[in-house]
Amino acid sequence: MILIPLVKNPVWWIHDYPKDIQEEYFKTHERVPSEFFSKSVLLKKGCALLVALVLMLVLMALSYGIWLFIDWYDCFFLDWVLFANMRSVRLPGTEHMDKAYHQKRYHFIQSLWGMLIGLIPCLIGAGIFACLV
Repeated sequence: MILIPLVKNPVWWIHDYPKDIQEEYFKTHERVPSEFFSKSVLLKKGCALLVALVLMLVLMALSYGIWLFIDWYDCFFLDWVLFANMRSVRLPGTEHMDKAYHQKRYHFIQSLWGMLIGLIPCLIGAGIFACLV
């Protein structure tokens, strides 16, 4: 995010350069605000932070969307359709418990827990990716 404007106009980020480099630059060029808490610096850093946060939220939403798709596929297809109807996955001695194997509520509640647990890795993954980009 910062590299492109830095290459186009290095002075725009002069506040990020060491003080001795700034002073040497200002010997031959017009002085511009370079204090960290100046209005222009706070505005630039605030915009960069806002873009990073938006990027992180978008990435989190995308990764969470994938997580939800897998979670719902697991609940609605694997659990409700396959698990409930495949006799080969039933535990020995419980083959006769058709009603128990068709408990949709149980699998739905487990899916809700999966949705909640999924927020954690999605937030961490989005944060790491946003930091690397």
